[in-house]
Amino acid sequence: MTTEPQASEPQASEPQASLIGEEYEVEVGPVAHGGHCIARTGEGRVLFVRHALPGERVRARVTEGGAGSRYLRADAVEILDASKDRVAAPCPYAGPGRCGGCDWQHAKPGAQRRFKGEVIAEQLQRLAGLTPEQAGWDGTVMPAPGDKLPAGEVPAWRSRVQYAVDEKGRAGLRKHRSHDVEPVDRCLIATEGVSELGVERRDWPQIATVEAIAASGSGDRQVVLTPREGGRLPLVELDKPVSVLRVDEHDGGVHRVHGRAFVRERADGRTYRVGMGGFWQVHPQAPQLLVEAVMQGLMPRKGETALDLYCGVGLFAGAIAERVGETGAVLGIESGKRAVEDARHNLKDLPRVRIEQGKVDQVLPRTRITETDLIVLDPPRAGAGRQTVTHLTTLGARRIAYVACDPAALARDLAYFHEGGYRPRTLRAFDLFPMTHHVECVAILEPAAKGA
Repeated sequence: MTTEPQASEPQASEPQASLIGEEYEVEVGPVAHGGHCIARTGEGRVLFVRHALPGERVRARVTEGGAGSRYLRADAVEILDASKDRVAAPCPYAGPGRCGGCDWQHAKPGAQRRFKGEVIAEQLQRLAGLTPEQAGWDGTVMPAPGDKLPAGEVPAWRSRVQYAVDEKGRAGLRKHRSHDVEPVDRCLIATEGVSELGVERRDWPQIATVEAIAASGSGDRQVVLTPREGGRLPLVELDKPVSVLRVDEHDGGVHRVHGRAFVRERADGRTYRVGMGGFWQVHPQAPQLLVEAVMQGLMPRKGETALDLYCGVGLFAGAIAERVGETGAVLGIESGKRAVEDARHNLKDLPRVRIEQGKVDQVLPRTRITETDLIVLDPPRAGAGRQTVTHLTTLGARRIAYVACDPAALARDLAYFHEGGYRPRTLRAFDLFPMTHHVECVAILEPAAKGA
C-alpha cells in the first residue's frame, strides 16, 4: 500500500506529452489515502485509480499526468472483474467525470470502513512506526449510531453543504480535482435540514457558491452566499425560513444580510453559538461522540488544569471545565477571531475557562505555562507539527487527547510525541464521513514511562 504523494510534480525542462485519455487494463491493488486505489501499468507506472476497488480488474482512463510524471491519475471506466464489495452507486451523480464529493458510493458500507481502517494502519506504520496494537487500536472503524445501513442505502449525515454555482446559475457540486460544476437535484448525503431548504431547486445568478447550514442542535437554518466578482445578491426565497450571510469579495469576511448571524448547536448538555459560518463538526452526532471519546480517555479530575488547543467555539473546553470543577482551570487557544468571540460567549458561565486568540505555536509560548494536567488538541488537517508537539511534551501532562481528521497528520504527530516521551494509550476511529475517504480518530496519549 502507498499514499498519495504530497509534493508537486517535478517540472520537466520541456513540455511533456500528455497521457490524458490513454487507457490501461489493470489489476487493482490496495486502497490508498485519498479515496482511490493503487494499480500499475504493464510498464510499471503507478496509477491512482478512482471508482475501483481492491482486487478488481478494470479499464482505467488517465485523467491527469504525462509521459514524465511520477504517477498518473485515472478513473475506472469499465469494470472487467468486479469485487464482491461493489454495489451500484445509489447516487445518480457518482461515477467517472461526475460529482467529486463522494469517493466510495460504489462500495458496501462495511467495505468502506475496512478501507479506512487499512489506510489508518498503513499511515501509522509508515509514518509513526506503530502497529495497531502499539497504537492501542483494535483495527475497527466504528459507524455513528444510525449510520449502519444496508448496502445501497446512504446515510444523510452532512449538515453543511457548500454548493458551487455554474455559469447558468445552477447549484451543484464540483467534479473531482476540478473547478467544473456538476449540477444536482439533490445531494444524498445531505441531512434533511439541508435538503429541505431547496437550494438546488432555484437559480443563483451572479453567485459563485452557496453554503447551506442546518444546525442539528436547533431548527436554525443559514445560507452563506459568495457573489461572483461584481455580482449582486439575489432576493433569497427558499423553502424554509433561513438566515442569510454574505462573503465579502474583497476581504473574505462574512457579513450578516438578514436573520441571525449564528446557528445554535448542542453537545454534552450545553448550547453552543456558532457564528458566521464558523466551524462545527458536520456529522450531527460527531460533537457528542467526540466529546465522549475525549472525556473517557482523559478522565478529568476535580481541580485539574487543562489546555484546549485549536479550541474553535469551545466544545472540548466546556466539557473539561464541567468536569474539573470550580477549583480547576482551562485555557483555550484559537486563531479565528469570530470563533474566539463565540467560545467566550458559550462558556461565559464558567469563569475557570480563559480563551486566548492567536496561532497555537505563537500564543502557547507567550502564556509561560510550564505544566498542565491535561491537553486536548483538535488541529486542522495539516496537523499540529513538530514545533507545537515538542512544546507540549515538556508540559508534563498525564494524558493528551489528539482529535484528528487526517490519519497521515495524526501519524506524523504521533512520531513527534514519541520523540518527546509520549505513547498512544488508546486510539479509536469513527466513520463520521460515510461515502467519502475521510475518517476521524481520537488518540489518547500518556508518558511512555507509565506503560513501561
